[in-house]
Amino acid sequence: MENATTGRVVVITGASAGLGRAMARAFASCRDRVALLARGVDGLREAEREALSVGAEVLAISCDVSDPAAVEMAAAAIHHRFGAIDVWINNAMVSVFSPAARITPDEFRRVLEVNFLGTVNGTLAALRRMRPQRRGTVIQIGSALAYRSLPLQSAYCASKAAIRAFTDSMRSELYHERSLIHLCMAQLPAINTPQFEWVRTRLPGTPRPIPPVYSPEVVAAAIVRASLRPRRELWIGGSSVKAIIGQRLIAPLLDRYMARRGYTDQQDAVPVEPYRPDNLFYPLEGDRGAHGPYLDLERRHSAQIWFDFHKRALAAIATAVVGLTAGALWARARA
Repeated sequence: MENATTGRVVVITGASAGLGRAMARAFASCRDRVALLARGVDGLREAEREALSVGAEVLAISCDVSDPAAVEMAAAAIHHRFGAIDVWINNAMVSVFSPAARITPDEFRRVLEVNFLGTVNGTLAALRRMRPQRRGTVIQIGSALAYRSLPLQSAYCASKAAIRAFTDSMRSELYHERSLIHLCMAQLPAINTPQFEWVRTRLPGTPRPIPPVYSPEVVAAAIVRASLRPRRELWIGGSSVKAIIGQRLIAPLLDRYMARRGYTDQQDAVPVEPYRPDNLFYPLEGDRGAHGPYLDLERRHSAQIWFDFHKRALAAIATAVVGLTAGALWARARA
């Protein structure tokens, strides 16, 4: 699917590294015209180079999504360059790994400004272009943590839960308008991205993802498929499914389980380097690419994703098999 030619106009925020970088390559490989938004200039230039190398048309814009005026200007520039925007993906994020009591008000505010308000700014800028054309798809990059929060990530979890609430509200408004615009939220598992190397942290050990950990390319491919076949919500990876359903069924038990495991599972034995730089308020220099340091943990396939996108075909096959079996049994009984 990711190699199909679609020729759409696709906007990706947070495109300079991590999942955004992988999505930029995936959509560019579809020969989509891609607009890449990010703060970090070095990574943004390299993302642009990669997209150009596969023959895609690219517009790279340095933009802090927490600034609504900057997002609006970027959207206007994209519309002027490429025309109607078909897909807008809100992916930019920052985080703080720390007990909540040690997170400052400015740090809480910054996480919400980038993750939540950045999503609001992107969504509204996209809808201002999509409503007149009466079509388009907005994809919010969420997390299983929008449902099942973890200790030491209170600001990030709160921002993802806020995105989910905002998206549900906006979706109902679009239904009320009888709009044909799709609003989708993808709930992600742990991904091996550079965020664990540049996230602000007050943990004694180096932050790490809780396994199972997926490669950025696996998730990027799922987002490409979701953009072609939009749905209300997409759960990516078996761990996301377990976390979301578990929260609905056994939330009190998960609270206590995370109290026991959440601290040790989210940090390595390797101590955090003193004065380690982070990207909370300002982008870091250099290009970080799509992958983080945990290549040995990466899962490069997901059976759950495959079954999710093929469940209708599988259901039809199962129905046909049951029908044929029933028919054969009936014929045998009549013989």
